[in-house]
This record gives sequence, C-alpha cells and structure tokens, in this order.
Amino acid sequence: MDDVSVKQIAVLYPVGGVGHVGPMTQLAKVFLHHGYDVTMVLIEPPIKSTDSGAGFIERVAASNPSITFHVLPPTPAPDVASSTKHPFLLILELMRQYNDKLESFLRSIPRERLHSLVIDLFCTHAIDVATRLGVPVFKFFASGAGTLAIFTQLPALLAGRLTGLKELGDKPLQFLGVPPMPASHLATSLLESPEDELCRTSMEILERNAGTHGVLVNTFESLEQRALQALRDPLCVPGQALPPVYPIGPLVGTGTGRQEGDGGPQHECLAWLDAQPERSVAFLCWGSKGALPKEQLKETAVGLERCGQRFLWVVRTPAGRDGPGRYWEQRAEADLDALLPEGFVERTKDRGLVVTSWAPQVDVLNHPATGVFVTHCGWNSTLEAIAAGVPMLCWPLAGAEQRMNKVFITEDMGVGMEMEGYMTGLIKAEEIEGKLRLALESEEGTRLKKRALQLKKETEEAMEDGGSSEAAFLRFLSDVANVRG
Repeated sequence: MDDVSVKQIAVLYPVGGVGHVGPMTQLAKVFLHHGYDVTMVLIEPPIKSTDSGAGFIERVAASNPSITFHVLPPTPAPDVASSTKHPFLLILELMRQYNDKLESFLRSIPRERLHSLVIDLFCTHAIDVATRLGVPVFKFFASGAGTLAIFTQLPALLAGRLTGLKELGDKPLQFLGVPPMPASHLATSLLESPEDELCRTSMEILERNAGTHGVLVNTFESLEQRALQALRDPLCVPGQALPPVYPIGPLVGTGTGRQEGDGGPQHECLAWLDAQPERSVAFLCWGSKGALPKEQLKETAVGLERCGQRFLWVVRTPAGRDGPGRYWEQRAEADLDALLPEGFVERTKDRGLVVTSWAPQVDVLNHPATGVFVTHCGWNSTLEAIAAGVPMLCWPLAGAEQRMNKVFITEDMGVGMEMEGYMTGLIKAEEIEGKLRLALESEEGTRLKKRALQLKKETEEAMEDGGSSEAAFLRFLSDVANVRG
C-alpha cells in the first residue's frame, strides 16, 4: 500500500460524545499506522451547547489532521426536551434516520477503495446499509470483553423471563467468562421488563452483533483472557455462531497536558504535581461528564480534609437532572464557594488542589506523583489507569457498565478496591478517609500498586510490535481481505 493513490479507506462511524468519538479516534490511529486512510463519519449533535464541551469534535479534528472527518448533512433532530421517550431511544431513532445519508456517502467512495465500515454499539442500524452495499461491517466495542460477554449472553437469559431482572436485587447472575455478577450491577436499561421498550430495544442491539463480520474490542488478551475465551466458546450462546472477536486495545490517548487541539501552557495541575512526592496523590475524577450531587461533594470534602493525604480533585457542577443532553454537553464551570464547605480550599491548600470542569486525565495518571485513582469506572478511565500502572478506588455512578467494571477491576484484575457506599447513593466521609489511607499507606495498598505495575507491563507488551493486540489487528485485516474476496 505504498502508492497513496490506491490506499484503501476505513470508514468509522461513532455516535457523538466524548466517550465514543475519543476511543474511535484512537482506533483510527491504528488503521493509519497500518497504511490505511481513515474517514470518521459524524452527525450534528442534536443539542447545541455553549460551554466548554461544545467544540470537542472540532478540537479532535484539529489535533488529528491525518484523519478525514465527514459530517453528514443534518436531518431534523427529535425534540428531546419535550419528548416522553428515553433519550437513548431518541438517539437510536436519530441514528436510524441517517442511514440514507450514510449510504449516499459510502456510495461516493470507489468500491475498490472502501475497505470496511466500523460502527459503534449505538449505530447498529448501519449494518443494513453495509449489507445492501456488500461492505464488510464490524462493530467496535469501546468497553471491555467482560461486558461484551455479559451482553452477548443476556438476550438468552431474558428470553425465558416474564419479568425484568430488577426484582432480583443483588442476586448473583452466572455468566461464562466473568465473576458472578449481581443483577443490580447490570446497565439500568437491561433491568426492566422484557416488554419494556428500552429493554427490548437494547436486547435487539445486542443480538445484532451476530449480523457483523466481527467485533473489535478495546481490551487486550492477558487482561481479560477468561472473558475472551468465553466469547470464542460455542457454549457462550448455544445454537448461535458468534462473530470473531479481536482484542486490539488498550486504545487510550497519550496525553498532552492540554485540551485536545488547544495551544497555550500546560494545565496548572501538572506543575502542582511536580512538587509532590512520588505516589503520594489521590486523583479524584468521575469521567468526562460525571458530577456528584452537592451533598456528596461536601461529604467528600470532609473525608479529604480528615484523611491528611494529598489530593487532586476535579469538581463539576452537579446535574440538575439526568437529561438527554448528557450525550454531548458538559456543564458550566463549578462555583467552588457554593459547592464546598466554607474555607475548605484554603485549609487544604498545602496538600490539595481542586480544579473545575477538566483536568488532563492521561497526563495526571502517568505522573509519578499519582498514587491512586478514585474513579467512576468508565472503561476509558479504567484502561487509562491500567496503562499508567495506577490502582483504583471504584466509585461507580449510575451508568451503562460502570458497576460491572467495578466487579472486573476488584475481582478479576485485582487492581482496585470498591467504595462500598456507592449503592446507597451517599459515600460517607469516614469511608473516604479510611479508603484513601488504605490505598496510600497500608500493605493492602502496596499490594495493589504491585499488581497495577504488573498490568502496566502487560499493557506495554500487548501493544508493542509482535504483541497480542497487534496480532489481533492483523488477524482482523486478514479476515476483511477474505470477506472482500
């Protein structure tokens, strides 16, 4: 593929939002590394935001000039503000309405140059487009193999039930390839009655993995070996041949100390970290969107003040409600005086730093001063911590797979401890104080650090030339060639 004029084009199609476009951008870089052109197809966000999150896609495009970004012509967006439908269903309906425009765009690419279409979980309807055109279509699963194993087995579990899983509470469910999973830890949409539109639609999406030529998974072989073996096992879903699974991760950013594409000086927190002792700082951050309720912010502040440990804390304005805008928007910058106990910032200034809205997470995790990561357990954040060799204190928020990831982190990977109060809706200052001391001062904390450094080494081995993740991607390329004939 040395001749630029005959380079094949991989088309990547994520739904909007940091948690989807970010990992898909990292996947694009793998294609580029192997000599392919990449076009990422996006839609206009249905909700316009005037704050710091509004220019995310523009920043990603500016900082990745080797990737072509194509925005499909806009289609009328659903009225998310007044609709009684769940936002997830509205987003899926919107993506379905873009199928004709996606098809027109794919037809504009010479067939011999169109290598493959890679879609994310929320773009499942695009399988129909690829099938009509005869284009190899693959799913990119931005979460881990454990979650994929559960999702793959769930439709069969629900098929025999008249009621939802919510009534089971914390009863452990048995799935191939993963530890026993409390029913309460599944994604909220999957706990409803099988007749509920949200649950039924979610099941249809999960079952349609089988309609693709394979699934690229953001994980690596040694991290989730048991789950990957289950996905290759004919007994995973009896009577159904599952598509191949390619563990090609971890696909994580390298970090620049700045927001994507922004110039200017490094973030202030990195200079602050430079002045702290090695492995001494607790980094508290709940993902690109996560925000704690006001009561929890105050309880967290009390715990941080009492524990005496160094900390770097990202504080965001609490959510007014869990509205549909969460797919694209970030909230306004937090007012610390209104959210935290009076005098907290001043009293802890010698050992703590509070930043509002955003911190360069990859850079912070890779900084020698960072000793533990208090995290919501989103998969991107989990992989970034693993790649950096930082143990985790698991504090899931209400979200798709965060509680499941907590189980994988603490039980399968052995690289974290859970903050036990999260299921009650309030983690008390006493637990925050105790767990931070445990992670940063105790023998148990030392054991977690050793395990985290071992996983960091395995991450590096998976991603190097000849490593398991590169081998999986080459296997994927070979399979695409066979499909194309």
